[in-house]
Amino acid sequence: MLRSRGLRLTAQRQLVLRAVLELGHATPEQVHTAVREVAAGVNITTIYRTLELLERLGLVTHTHLSHGSPTYHAAGEHQHVHLVCRDCGAIDEISPEMLRPLADQLAGQRGFQVDIGHVALFGVCGRCAQDGEPT
Repeated sequence: MLRSRGLRLTAQRQLVLRAVLELGHATPEQVHTAVREVAAGVNITTIYRTLELLERLGLVTHTHLSHGSPTYHAAGEHQHVHLVCRDCGAIDEISPEMLRPLADQLAGQRGFQVDIGHVALFGVCGRCAQDGEPT
């Protein structure tokens, strides 16, 4: 895809894309850590620029799962809603169809089109709730 758009498939771009694919859900900092295991000279600015390019090309997408950095994952994956546990930090996924009734209601009543692929719901996972950990 890069070559078809007149861009080179550099080693750094390939390493960043591979890290996103292998990590599943990863912040730029996590991608940077993974890439540095193979290429120690790659800096965080290069990671951010490469992720932005890969997103413009439609190869990765991001979601904000916390107040910090965005979390990237492969764009070719099925769309999903993220469930983020505030206690242990676990990230789970559900089908966007579970939110379809709400999305349809928002579209009908307010004309608002929900980008379900960027939705993250925060709460407490079943394991933490069962363990009685505080929220």
